[in-house]
Amino acid sequence: MAELMERKLIKSIGVSNFSAQQMKNAWETLDKKGIPLASNQVQYNLLNRKIESNGVMEMAKKLGITIIAYSPLAQGLVTGKFHDKPELLANIGFRKYRAQFKPKGLEKSKPLIILIQELAHNYSVTPSQIALNWLINFHGDTVIAIPGATKETHAKENTGAMSFRLSDTDMARLDKESEIFK
Repeated sequence: MAELMERKLIKSIGVSNFSAQQMKNAWETLDKKGIPLASNQVQYNLLNRKIESNGVMEMAKKLGITIIAYSPLAQGLVTGKFHDKPELLANIGFRKYRAQFKPKGLEKSKPLIILIQELAHNYSVTPSQIALNWLINFHGDTVIAIPGATKETHAKENTGAMSFRLSDTDMARLDKESEIFK
């Protein structure tokens, strides 16, 4: 990758699903050539905050590496639609076999989903927009999100997450309620 940068065939270097140590090793290797490691793309959302407890977030902040959060809406789970209409689970393919989509997983995430829905009502936005807004603002400039969109309406809804900012109090409430997912 460094050679491609030096040959001006690429403009930046990013990695995907690197651990804190792998990220540090890549950063150190590139730094010897004066090349920054731009990003690490990892799964990160209110229902999966493991990067905050396994050192990835801390290392990213320390080294100035951007976290690109994939699955920022936890495959639609943070919207509450599966909590509100469990019958939708019948048509979600392989996701229905994941622990978080099973009854016990839905029960575990229910208090957070209730809070997200409450905040969505208070801000006159959607639950998706609340979850995305928290994700892109909670860690300052460290995190960007890449939400999927299967419909044009999803893309428009996702961009609406940037039209407001959660208060520090509301961000802290979401942080506290989702701590169990670290």
